[in-house]
Amino acid sequence: MLRGLYANPEKELVRMRDAGTLVQIARGTYTAKPDTVAPEELWAPPVEEAAMAYATAAYGDRVPVLAGVGAARWWHAIPRALAVTVVAVPEQHRPVTLTTGGTVVFTVRQAGTLATVAVPGTLGTFLVTTAEQTLIDLVTRRNLGGIPDEATDAARALAPRIDTTRLRELLDTGPMTAAATVTAFLAATL
Repeated sequence: MLRGLYANPEKELVRMRDAGTLVQIARGTYTAKPDTVAPEELWAPPVEEAAMAYATAAYGDRVPVLAGVGAARWWHAIPRALAVTVVAVPEQHRPVTLTTGGTVVFTVRQAGTLATVAVPGTLGTFLVTTAEQTLIDLVTRRNLGGIPDEATDAARALAPRIDTTRLRELLDTGPMTAAATVTAFLAATL
């Protein structure tokens, strides 16, 4: 992205990183520190925001969606930081280990097929699945991210906070097996 601005963008990125104005979040991907963080101050974005910054650089603005356990963490259904997060993107992508810590697991889904909301983060605004969509994903795709127990616990924590009308609307437009799985989960949980 910087080839038109600098003769040697790689060298310039390293210089800005060493000066403390940029943070490398993955191989070849950097982000600027928020204005509230001094250049000499050590800082790294939360894994979910670093994942979304990486995915946005790769796919464009409003294309990737924070989903699964990553969205559950955003909705405070998981109380502590995890070493893995999930991002929905339109095409297959291998997992990425972030240099700031954590792993991004990608799932192939189109943003337009998911119930999402734009949320403000420290690195900018990005899309995250709604609480209702997150619950559906956690219940029906609990192994995504490789931490099924945490996904189930997050679904239990999220269940009492969802809008049941919106959940029913989402379930009515999705596969019948997903609706049956989520309905059974809620009956056992609530």
